[in-house]
Amino acid sequence: MCGVMITNTPIAVDFWTTRKIKYARLFFLSHMHSDHTAGLTSTWKQPIYCSEVTGRILHHKLQVNTNLIRPLELNVGHKINLDELGVNTMTVTLIDANHCPGSVMFLFEGYFGTILYTGDFRYSPQMLKEPPLNNRKTIDVLYLDNTNCNASQILPSRQQATEQIKDIISNHPKYDIVVGLYTIGKETLMVELAIEFETWIVVSPERLKLLILLDLKYVFTQEEGAGRICVVKHSDITRENMNTWNQIHPTIAILPTSRPEGTWHKKNNVYVIPYSDHSSYQELTEFVDILRPSSIEPLVKNELRAVYFSDYVNPLNKPLLNVKIPIMVRRFMNCSEGCERYSSRKAARLPKVRSTHHIPKGVVFESSEENTQNLEDFFKREGNVCVNEHLQLTRMSPKRPKPCHKKKKDCFKKCYSIIPKYNYHTV
Repeated sequence: MCGVMITNTPIAVDFWTTRKIKYARLFFLSHMHSDHTAGLTSTWKQPIYCSEVTGRILHHKLQVNTNLIRPLELNVGHKINLDELGVNTMTVTLIDANHCPGSVMFLFEGYFGTILYTGDFRYSPQMLKEPPLNNRKTIDVLYLDNTNCNASQILPSRQQATEQIKDIISNHPKYDIVVGLYTIGKETLMVELAIEFETWIVVSPERLKLLILLDLKYVFTQEEGAGRICVVKHSDITRENMNTWNQIHPTIAILPTSRPEGTWHKKNNVYVIPYSDHSSYQELTEFVDILRPSSIEPLVKNELRAVYFSDYVNPLNKPLLNVKIPIMVRRFMNCSEGCERYSSRKAARLPKVRSTHHIPKGVVFESSEENTQNLEDFFKREGNVCVNEHLQLTRMSPKRPKPCHKKKKDCFKKCYSIIPKYNYHTV
């Protein structure tokens, strides 16, 4: 899975190759698997939109500043500005992705059309029976999770895979059970096994801290030997570890994954069960057939299989090509890099603004006259004298005019950087 910059909008979804996304100003995180958070650290400085659960995990695992985490309610349209004035906006709706705790799909609607970004998801017919997808609106671009897009691979439902795991454990009543998992995911499977076999699920202290954030049933413990089932890292299921565990007590291991595994497992009491949090090819076909999008963009780029769904693309709707970006959105996008360079300058060169003076963010004026009056009041309070000259600068194009005399040049150096370009105040 890779990060995606939605075409013709200043937004980015997920964080794979985040540093290569040049002009993104708004960031959306679908879930907290590590392949979606590359480049995201505690030093992150931009707001991140995500689900409430993902926000809690984001702060816990990566120590991202809570002031930058913007959790959004599911199945509700949220209006977000695409420029500093709020003239151009879009609506984003979060939809449960049925993948891992906190995972969501994003439905974007704006001047660019309607875009559905699935992220990692496991399709369920229930998704299309509830808002916001139950009205069968036209999807211009569908960014589709094609991880398991293989027509020859038949995957059972997760409930069917769960029953297979239960049967294996039931057939080994005197064995300890070791389950190999990744950091996040398949928690509901473990809860179901704990209830079925009336046992504690033993996990590491680190995993237990994460599980507490998810508000799951109280079936997990970090006390070794307290339960028959133990969760370890997926990478810990090795031939050497299996030999060691079986020397202590008869042990079997279970790997709930649809990924291909080595051939050594069958001879070492390791059972690979195709329990997947990604949609099967058959499920993807049903999903796309019902949605009938105008175009499809596969998220796994090295396996370009969108051609598989060409029969399900709506021929009556032409895909969006060369959407014209509004000028204010373009400025909003282009400002990203410039603002970043500006913030890296030495503090001594930055204009000083009194900490007690509050400059509101976003649109605060309803007319240019009111804007002008507020700017005049601002410069008078700050002790600047070239009010009229600077007000004239704000009405001109973003290209800076050449100063015509020394006094104006000096004042330009001191004050221009704190003057808004488009008749608004910014933080």
